[in-house]
Amino acid sequence: MMQSFTNSPNSADRIQKFLDLLDRFTEAKGLNVAQIVDIDKLISLPDGTFGKTWADFLNQNNLQPFTTGTRRKQLHDGVHVLTGYATDPIGEAEVQAFLLGAKFTVANLMLGLGLLRMIYTNLNYPKKLTWERLKQAYQRGCDSNFDPDNWQPELLWQLSLTDVQALFSVVKN
Repeated sequence: MMQSFTNSPNSADRIQKFLDLLDRFTEAKGLNVAQIVDIDKLISLPDGTFGKTWADFLNQNNLQPFTTGTRRKQLHDGVHVLTGYATDPIGEAEVQAFLLGAKFTVANLMLGLGLLRMIYTNLNYPKKLTWERLKQAYQRGCDSNFDPDNWQPELLWQLSLTDVQALFSVVKN
């Protein structure tokens, strides 16, 4: 998730405060679910499986799985694994664009716009290239049959990553 590109304690604190606020809001709405991702279970799966690839992704990016909140929040890192998008600001924006293409939500639009603002304000990244990457990610989501609200990766962890990508028609970049 976004932890990997926080470059100051203040930005890490802001992100954590945002996530805590999100959890309180979704709890009040009755949308939070029990923990889904069990890292110990994923680590024990064979190499090449979707679950083991998910655990490796978290480890390689020095991340802990989300264990609170909605299904969509807890499964966010799985979208990175499924799509291959990085956890830097551009990769996070690509995830939001992919999700917008797969199933439009105002929340993904707002997160994507916030990430774009940060990219343009704090990073020296060419705007044309950013828009091209986001357009490709959006189209990739449109072309998939991925529903971020209803997918159940916990039933797919034993399959290979390529089989899971094929199941949702998530073609490689």
